[in-house]
Amino acid sequence: MEIKVISVNISEKKGTIKVPVKEINLTSTGVEGDAHSGRWHRQVSLLGTESFRKFEKLAGRPLKYGEFAENITTEGIILHETHALDRFVIGDALLEVTQIGKKCHGDSCAIYREVGNCVMPKEGIFCRVLKPGKVKAGDAVVYQPKEFRIKVITLSDRAAAGEYEDRSGPRIESLMAEYFIQSGWKAEIERVVIPDEANLLRHTISGSGDCDVIITTGGTGIGPRDITVDVIKPLLDKEIPGIMELIRVKYGAEKPNALVSRSVAGVFGSTLVYTLPGSVKAVEEYMAEIVKTLRHSFYMLNGLDLH
Repeated sequence: MEIKVISVNISEKKGTIKVPVKEINLTSTGVEGDAHSGRWHRQVSLLGTESFRKFEKLAGRPLKYGEFAENITTEGIILHETHALDRFVIGDALLEVTQIGKKCHGDSCAIYREVGNCVMPKEGIFCRVLKPGKVKAGDAVVYQPKEFRIKVITLSDRAAAGEYEDRSGPRIESLMAEYFIQSGWKAEIERVVIPDEANLLRHTISGSGDCDVIITTGGTGIGPRDITVDVIKPLLDKEIPGIMELIRVKYGAEKPNALVSRSVAGVFGSTLVYTLPGSVKAVEEYMAEIVKTLRHSFYMLNGLDLH
């Protein structure tokens, strides 16, 4: 089904219904002339007619576009089933989803005062403007779900030579695939096996382009061929020490050998990087903690302060 704009709406005061207008101008701060415009993550609000019609039955009367204080009323997509960091192209404008739903304003909301409920906090979404442009009723909407790029790098001389089956890399791949399925995000996962060679690892990391996450496995110990941490740590723009510190303390209390791991986590450009030990058991232990922080880390890297 075609996705399109049904109405564009503006209000000069927060907490009030918006009034349909012929056209809105999206700028770097949101909808020009609208009360919610500003340098924050909820610059533009959207609500679908799919949600709109359901609430009309509850209200017991026809509702006008803008009554839920949405800037853009759409048709053809269940908006609240999208995800943060997904994007919409409308004409020249590019919007990025930043929040699904919101806290209800209660009595300060016109619709809530009338009906005692409101659909916007549950099914409305909010976006920020990545590229300015004008939007009007009838415009086509192109939905672009965010697709994360993940790279898993196994470092092992024996596995690279075909003398040993890589088991930790595939385990990371399966755990990451499971995480993204549960999160509702799409992900493309690439897996490579290389020997414990510093220059090759450096080249592999630098050639990973716009990856969202790079996870290595192997080479985090203190052996003569354990070079992973020595190569990656200087590349990091920001280190995230808490994750690895927690893991070492949590598992090292019972298994002292875990304390010998030099694993690090951090940010390289806009890429999250994690260096894991080479055993499947360690991979499972490390990943169990890492995935708990991924969503918040993605938000922070994209400038979304969503606590």
